[in-house]
Amino acid sequence: MAEEKTLIDILDEGNPLDIVKYINFVRAPECGAIATFSGTTRDSFGGKTVVELRYEAYVPMAIRCIKTMCSTAREMWNLNLIAVAHQLGRVPVGETSVFVAISSVHRVDALDACKYLIDELKASVPIWKKEVYANGEIWKENSEFLERKSELGKPSHGKKGCCGSKVRVDNDIAVETKEADKGKKSCCGSKVRVDNEIAGETEEAERGKKSSCVSKVKVDDETR
Repeated sequence: MAEEKTLIDILDEGNPLDIVKYINFVRAPECGAIATFSGTTRDSFGGKTVVELRYEAYVPMAIRCIKTMCSTAREMWNLNLIAVAHQLGRVPVGETSVFVAISSVHRVDALDACKYLIDELKASVPIWKKEVYANGEIWKENSEFLERKSELGKPSHGKKGCCGSKVRVDNDIAVETKEADKGKKSCCGSKVRVDNEIAGETEEAERGKKSSCVSKVKVDDETR
């Protein structure tokens, strides 16, 4: 039943994200609130002119992790319908890369769950972002991911996470590590994207923790 009330789309380039579609999906006569978040490409970062963003994903794991996130949100708040969509490929300035829509009887549930889902998505779902500037480009880590990474090894204090750690390798060698984060609700873990150096995460990171997904590291220009 919960799956029928949840829509998750990871969209290939050329299949643009339709905000109206997801708002209409969550609309329901019994709900008095629809909360949405739309993430768009801005035109500058750190004094640099941004031309576009480019996204890559490990799609099966991303969908699995978002499903777990949505299930966790339903346990925490009284929600009706949920829609989560993320664009892959090129996303020029002003266009939408990620969209979350949630309906609920009362606005507090939808608002709080919407913030939770976008924060968790940016922290742990295996989707990587490259910022393309007028004079160069760089893979960027979200601030939510950096915060989650810094918390590894620390007590969870009851925090709920959805996804575990991930490794992605550019030469198509995927290294999957064993389960992490038992103290948290987790499906994948912290995500890592590294350029020009060998990056790795220890197997069975934080052995006392629980994860239902696997771990990937992204490495450019070098092989394992």
